[in-house]
Amino acid sequence: MEVVTEITNIEFGKMINSAASALQENADKINKLNVFPVPDGDTGTNMTLSMASGAEYERAEEDTSLSSLAKATSKGLLMGARGNSGVILSQIFRGFASSVEGKQTLTARDFADALMGGAETAYKAVMKPTEGTILTVIREAAAAANRSAKQTDDVVEVMQATLEAAEKALATTPDLLPALKEVGVVDSGGQGLVIVFQAFYGALSGEEVTSGNVDNAGLEAMIQSMHNAGVQGDLDPNDIKFSYCTEIMVDIAQGTTYEREFDYDTFYNYLADMGDSLLVINDDEVVKVHVHTENPGAVISWGTEFGALRKVKVDNMRDQQAEAAAKADAQRKSEKIKDVAVVTIATGAGMHDLFEGAGVTTVLDGEQAPSTADLVAAANGTGAKSVIIIPNDSNIFMAADQAVDLTDMPTQVVRTRTQQQGLTAMLLGYNPEGEVDTVASAMTSAISDIKSGSVTTSVRDTNINGLEIHDGDGIGIFDGEIVVAEPAADILAASKALLAKMLDEDAELVTIYYGQDASSDVADAIAEYGAELDDELEFEIHDGGQPLYPILMSVE
Repeated sequence: MEVVTEITNIEFGKMINSAASALQENADKINKLNVFPVPDGDTGTNMTLSMASGAEYERAEEDTSLSSLAKATSKGLLMGARGNSGVILSQIFRGFASSVEGKQTLTARDFADALMGGAETAYKAVMKPTEGTILTVIREAAAAANRSAKQTDDVVEVMQATLEAAEKALATTPDLLPALKEVGVVDSGGQGLVIVFQAFYGALSGEEVTSGNVDNAGLEAMIQSMHNAGVQGDLDPNDIKFSYCTEIMVDIAQGTTYEREFDYDTFYNYLADMGDSLLVINDDEVVKVHVHTENPGAVISWGTEFGALRKVKVDNMRDQQAEAAAKADAQRKSEKIKDVAVVTIATGAGMHDLFEGAGVTTVLDGEQAPSTADLVAAANGTGAKSVIIIPNDSNIFMAADQAVDLTDMPTQVVRTRTQQQGLTAMLLGYNPEGEVDTVASAMTSAISDIKSGSVTTSVRDTNINGLEIHDGDGIGIFDGEIVVAEPAADILAASKALLAKMLDEDAELVTIYYGQDASSDVADAIAEYGAELDDELEFEIHDGGQPLYPILMSVE
């Protein structure tokens, strides 16, 4: 193989976009590495959407110097970061971009230094770094790159050493983190980083990176995120450069208009000159396109040359923006400006309503973890003097922390781990007319004694916390630990067993939220059982409408 002594802006762009595609293709594989056998493991989806944002910013950057492309990638990852894994990935590229500032090309030494800068920045970003995670993988990979760069000027050889070390470090994660070893999986975030490095190696060495099936859910989330970024209440419609958000889906080599064999680069490059916010994802049968353009007809016509149209969607974003701006203006005029507004994340229509009823200003949908940019936009959109973010999920903490530094007003995070904690914080600690520091402190104190429980159905066989769990079992989670497993998806039995473990002599109030896969009858049966255990308990029951978790409970 020919020696490659530098990475140019062209190679860097290929590396970033190959990594975005590789994560998209493997998102489901990464999701399934979740330690808990619960149906909402989302590390792969979060890393995919975060990297897609980085690649989007890289492609849109007008200054094509390598330094500027690296900075744009870092910015895109920062704004698009979702979940703790996405935030850590953004920090790796932040350190990388800082290291290559001012450089037009990267030598093997430069590349190794940049990876070490990425590892250092990622470790600094985590308050209590945990080994056996993505941090271990980036540290070992960067160290290997450093050793290799001392012996060779070939960047491909350095990248190969980096990848091999990352794969080796990933294999050791179960030995470093007991929770991983107990259930027999490697760290999901580390797996995602290995996939990034595999894509980097493929782009530098010229080896083809295989493509997988189109992940419709992940793609739709990417498209929605990209589209929403261009339509927000404070943007002047006249500032929108490309009016039409255009989406097409094409069945490759099908139909009467088909006349060209599909080639990704040919297909992509034509569309790249027609607008921005371009996303092209394909497998062997289907290609999906999202682009903002002034000529949607040409996009549609181009697609028909490669096959039969299955889907066409065109939205006029200037009209949408004018409507959004009018609504935002009307809302600002009709509402008294709050001293302290609250932004939260919730899943389920009932839970949304409960948070709004408790005084939350903006409720974001939690079925897909919000990005840093989503949280910043929500906070800025409140029009308040200060903002508190209650994440209701520890996987959103790091994105929320990043948002604090990017908002237009003083912002704090109250670290609620569950929706139950979030509602308690609102009901017992929130004061819209207080000082943000005082209100945040009161909300934090309000959740100190609440116990949170959730019931769902296992999605795989595993052993954890001494429990033998089978695919389809009803499982109960108490303050982040699986403590109950009942066979045959018996949600009621799992809920009763979980409640029994949550109760103690200080318990006074049990609140039950039933979701999409439960009913008020199930909630009533849980309450009746609780009353048998302690006839002095009080019970509240709400229709939360939450997916995946038929029952949520809190004990105060």
